Amino acid sequence: MQTEARIDVEAVSVSFPLYHGSARSLKKTVAAAATGRLGQDRQHRVVVRALADVGFSLRSGDRLGLIGSNGAGKTTLLRTLAGIYEPVMGRVSVHGSINALLDPTLGMNIDMNGRENIELRGLYNGLPRSVLPRLAQDVAEFAELGDFLDLPIKTYSAGMVVRLGFALATAIRPQILLMDEWFLAGDATFMEKARHRLEAVVRGADILVLSTHALEIVRTWCTRVIWLEQGRIKADGPTDEILSAYIAQANSAA
Repeated sequence: MQTEARIDVEAVSVSFPLYHGSARSLKKTVAAAATGRLGQDRQHRVVVRALADVGFSLRSGDRLGLIGSNGAGKTTLLRTLAGIYEPVMGRVSVHGSINALLDPTLGMNIDMNGRENIELRGLYNGLPRSVLPRLAQDVAEFAELGDFLDLPIKTYSAGMVVRLGFALATAIRPQILLMDEWFLAGDATFMEKARHRLEAVVRGADILVLSTHALEIVRTWCTRVIWLEQGRIKADGPTDEILSAYIAQANSAA
């Protein structure tokens, strides 16, 4: 029997240590200091507080949009929900199968061929071996890579890698779908096909969490919005209400 999908985030904080020695780390330090997000961990390392005291709950049927400026914490929150980042404080509880569309090529081994990568992804997602041939057929038909599926990924063009990654990422239908931007792939013909497939995956998920700068996408697909600012929740509520406040602030600052 399938578990009812739910997510509970309780007072979650995420910090990253800063390792100096490059222009990039120096820029991070200056930016973090300017926003008051610098701190110190138990090992006395300087850290950036990427998320601070974030909490919310989602249940089956919820469609959550994450908005905010660059560096607000949207991607960090998605990666924390996916289990990639671990909170330094608080707790994340996720029940239900999960698929994180953070990067369509994430986890692919370029030294293995396409079919082997499909099998690996299926096993990683807990699929029984009996359904792997059906998964491979679905991905093969959608990606339209022909005999290239039997060649190592490192021989693919960039477009072919994206096609395979997209087909594979959207072949497994989860209860919980995490998306960093509304991504599509390929040339114009393939993108139209990809749009229909992506929309089907989104509709089929019990819970959607979408981070994007495209506010019309949020308005179309999300019933609730969390507005993040400097790693904290600035507002949380119905889509139209939060988007109106967000747009009003952006217009007043322009």
